[in-house]
Amino acid sequence: MNNDFYTLTTYIHNKNLITYPMEDYLEMIYRKQDESLTITSLSKHLNIKKSSCSKMISKLKYLNLINNNNSITLTKKGLEIGKYLYHRHEILEIFLKELNKENFKLEQVEKLEHFIDEITLVNIEKRLKNYPPK
Repeated sequence: MNNDFYTLTTYIHNKNLITYPMEDYLEMIYRKQDESLTITSLSKHLNIKKSSCSKMISKLKYLNLINNNNSITLTKKGLEIGKYLYHRHEILEIFLKELNKENFKLEQVEKLEHFIDEITLVNIEKRLKNYPPK
């Protein structure tokens, strides 16, 4: 009998130190790094309340992933993570667009990106015709 089976909840709770919402924030900050990001502008980009955004920014600052002086910027560590998260998003978006054509839904990318492992992502990337984007 295979003892490697776990529930989804177990897999989720055994993840690294950043949560899925933190990943979304870091990816968005990376995407918008050329802008002067504030809690107000970031909350609009993520379609969330400013109070929720403020709490998450405090957590990300505590983890040394962002700086929040006059504007929200990524630290070196945050930049590395943000770059990877954005890359992961791009790969999955291109893959699902090729796979599903006119039935493509961005929602699927947003859901899948938090669960895919790096080996699978690399293998998808190797099979893509349209990567890197032009």
